[in-house]
Amino acid sequence: MATAKEKLGTYQRKRDFGKTPEPSGAAKTRRRNRELRFVVQRHRARNLHYDVRLEVDGVLVSWAVPKGPTQAPGVRRGAYHVEDHPMEYIDFEGVIPSGEYGGGDVIVWDIGTWEPPEDEDPAKAIADGELHADLHGEKLRGRFVFVRTRADDWILLHKRDEYAETGWDPEQHPRSVLSGRTNDEVKADPERLWRSDLPAARASMPIKSNAATDADPDEIAALDKFKASGTWHVFGRDLKVTNLDKVLFPGSGRRKPVTKRDFLRYTARIAPTVLPYLTRRPLNLHRYPDGAGTKGFWQKERPSHAPEWLGQWDNPDANPGETVTYMVADEPAALIWAANFGALEWHAWTSQVDKPDRPTYALIDLDPGPATKWTDLVTLAKLHHDALDHLGLLSRAKLTGRRGIQIWIPIARRPSYATTRAWVEKLSRSVGEVAPELVSWKWQKDERDGLARLDYTQNAVNKTLVAPYSPRAAADGPVSAPIHWDELDDPKLKPDKFTMRTILDRLASEGDLFRDVLTARQKLPPLK
Repeated sequence: MATAKEKLGTYQRKRDFGKTPEPSGAAKTRRRNRELRFVVQRHRARNLHYDVRLEVDGVLVSWAVPKGPTQAPGVRRGAYHVEDHPMEYIDFEGVIPSGEYGGGDVIVWDIGTWEPPEDEDPAKAIADGELHADLHGEKLRGRFVFVRTRADDWILLHKRDEYAETGWDPEQHPRSVLSGRTNDEVKADPERLWRSDLPAARASMPIKSNAATDADPDEIAALDKFKASGTWHVFGRDLKVTNLDKVLFPGSGRRKPVTKRDFLRYTARIAPTVLPYLTRRPLNLHRYPDGAGTKGFWQKERPSHAPEWLGQWDNPDANPGETVTYMVADEPAALIWAANFGALEWHAWTSQVDKPDRPTYALIDLDPGPATKWTDLVTLAKLHHDALDHLGLLSRAKLTGRRGIQIWIPIARRPSYATTRAWVEKLSRSVGEVAPELVSWKWQKDERDGLARLDYTQNAVNKTLVAPYSPRAAADGPVSAPIHWDELDDPKLKPDKFTMRTILDRLASEGDLFRDVLTARQKLPPLK
């Protein structure tokens, strides 16, 4: 059987990777998740078509479908088998330069997981000319059938099952499921979708992760030239910045304190990476106008003095007395504006504004008690990871920057918060049974005997966990840092190990370890 490297030979021969931002497939994508993934990309090259790609044996087996896949039962679509693509292509959304193979704009029209019939080998089914695939996407669901008619010509159709929908037209659903943008919007602003400074294996960053690329060095230098205040032109906006030498994070030991100037510089440099975790989500800000160590407060309502360009969302389900208009950080300058406003911590909803009642993550918050040792918390994290790995679910761990560990599980936007919360509770209670001496299920802190709480209650509307790479209001400016699972075995690891002064070097060497939570769309399997 051909290896993934051998299967990608045709794909690589057709492209000049010095000119196209597409991933090369040179590096192997490491993924523990046992579920197979699929993507459908709406691609405007010489002609509009939809690229349907299914994960098979480590590559994306691909068909070009001119009229696009449909949920309409029995409708036959012409499909043309094209070269296999690397798994890195699963979340590519951007512009392929004119003159390069496939030149044009691309959006991730749908993404999710898929299953072949039980005991069927997908590679053999494709070789034999008929593949059945159950898709679990945001737009496409149910049984699809690929049938070869001759050579590379195939037909694609949807079976008459419970998900079939007569008259369903893909062109009536034109937006990306990742960014919410259309092909026209991506074409008009493609630089927001490609990180040319990263290796090919990590370059096709999703949504707006490279909005205006990294901060312009000249713009960073301009900040350092100000005295106590100034008007800073950064990421295309003019921002009035003040009190630049004010200490916001005290230092500890021999470490220098972090000033507001330092904080704004960090925010500008991290914004392109952190933005995908905030975009299209209501934002709760933890503000400390007088710096860490003072009493902070939560800012949920978008301030009346906010600039017109600052994104917002009106909650149609807000009850009397609840926040109605939230801030939405949909460009890097928005995050810098919030930082200048005293927002030392950034907490986004786990749902997006178009479906506020459908979370995109299931969350596990390992909340240590006074008697909880760090090694105990690591044990609880490992037990959760073992359980999730056994279930075939991709999950990512993150240090809180304080004392805890958080685990994020990316999911398709189908289950409600109540369903997600019940699932996480059942999982964590199973884990708690393995180490009952470490866990308390009491609600009140003073009733827990100092033990840890496996907090499933964060899976609710308007409940938030601190965003990846957000600072925490503590000495030295620790940040909430994603980690490799195997780093839990490092005896030097601590929940506040990484700070604003060290995380950027780590990001440059390790890449964004949380990236998969932006693109994976998983089902929560039943728990016994």
